[in-house]
Amino acid sequence: MIVPMMRTGPVAGLAVQVGLLAGLSGSVGLTGLGWTLGTAYGLTLAGLLTWALRSDGRDLGPADRITLARATLVGGVLAMSVVVPGPVWVIVWTSTLALILDAIDGWIARRTGTDSPLGARFDMEVDAFLLLVLAVYVGRSAGVWVMLIGLMRYLYAVAGRLLPWLRGQVPYRHWRKVVAAVQGIVLVCAASGIFPHWAVVTALATALALLLESFGRDVVWLAAQRFPALRRLGPLVFPLAANARAWDGRPLVRSSA
Repeated sequence: MIVPMMRTGPVAGLAVQVGLLAGLSGSVGLTGLGWTLGTAYGLTLAGLLTWALRSDGRDLGPADRITLARATLVGGVLAMSVVVPGPVWVIVWTSTLALILDAIDGWIARRTGTDSPLGARFDMEVDAFLLLVLAVYVGRSAGVWVMLIGLMRYLYAVAGRLLPWLRGQVPYRHWRKVVAAVQGIVLVCAASGIFPHWAVVTALATALALLLESFGRDVVWLAAQRFPALRRLGPLVFPLAANARAWDGRPLVRSSA
């Protein structure tokens, strides 16, 4: 009985995804490619989420269900992003709703005491994919370089496969959430098409610079834990990191800043 119950959430999410695609097809018109991408996304999401829940031995929590709703909206944005000319304002408002829900699911997880590593990972992956879809969409008009915003998370993951020390834990930093929020807001504003080109490019370049700084700081921290010669860099990039430890388990000397 446990497995069927765990599958209920992902399967229901897939049904909602198909319903959303049908609604978009009737209102803004989806291409065959849009239908294919949206359906493939929904099937992949349902399959991966079912597997993750089975491995974790639990059902979706209240915050996870909000994240699933947000993931469904991302599937709609993906399907609409290949429509030419695109339904710009539908994409903008759907993306905005997804960003708003991103601020709600974490709050609910903390309020209900149902936060979990799986829920955090689910939330992060949905965020990352929305940024990728928006970056590809905006990159068509603003320049291919914008796609780096959406690809950064995946490039980092690939680098972690090649360099296992990059998969280590880093201290909590609220700035990461701020930077992630900035990426979404800037990409949505750029997608709207209501701002001058120079302002869009400036905002996108600033967002990318912030993203590079955020990832770069984590890389420097992890390098400091792995390589003794760089150990002093750890407290410099995370001066207030609680319980910071070196790669060999010894406590790092923290800065007094």
